Formats: sequence, C-alpha cells, structure tokens
Amino acid sequence: MASAKIRKGDSVVVLSGRDKGRTGTVAQVLPKEGKIVVEGVNVVARHRKPSQQNPQGGIDRFPAPMPVSKVALADPKDGKPTRVRFEEKDGKKVRVAVKSGETIDG
Repeated sequence: MASAKIRKGDSVVVLSGRDKGRTGTVAQVLPKEGKIVVEGVNVVARHRKPSQQNPQGGIDRFPAPMPVSKVALADPKDGKPTRVRFEEKDGKKVRVAVKSGETIDG
C-alpha cells in the first residue's frame, strides 16, 4: 500500500468551499472514502430530539468529513498550501514539501 500524503495530526489548508483559506489539524483520515475530518472546519449542525441518553436534546455541532482533494498540506515554513513528494533519507521514506523542500516527518 502506498503511503498517505496527508496523515492524522497534519496541519492542512482548505482549498475550496465555504471554509476556503482556513487551516486546521487533521483529526481523522478515512482512506476508503477518500475523506478526512479537520478540526474546526466543515462544521455541521444536527438538531437532536430529546432521548433517554440526551434528555435535553438541542443542536449538536461537529466537523463532518470532507474530500481529501479539497485540502492541501500546510508548508512547515510559512503555512501556505503545498504539494507533497516522497524522498528517501537515511534509508527511510519521508514526506517533503514541494514548495520549500522542508522535511515534514522523519
């Protein structure tokens, strides 16, 4: 299996949609669906009826999954969006930001 270009804990920038330009940290990666969950981005509201577990009911707000193609990794140097390439350093496969050449991990 190929290594993922965006992983849990990475800082990403949203490229399109209502949250365009916002940055956040990846909370969850859903590779089978090709989606990710980013903290504080793509927040949706669900109106919940009162139930046994939640007798108050109310409005739940939480980040919904969004397509991976709508985000780009934030460059470690300046925080702007960048693409990712893989290089081998010291016998290890590491991710490198295309814009600045900075190593992202490893």
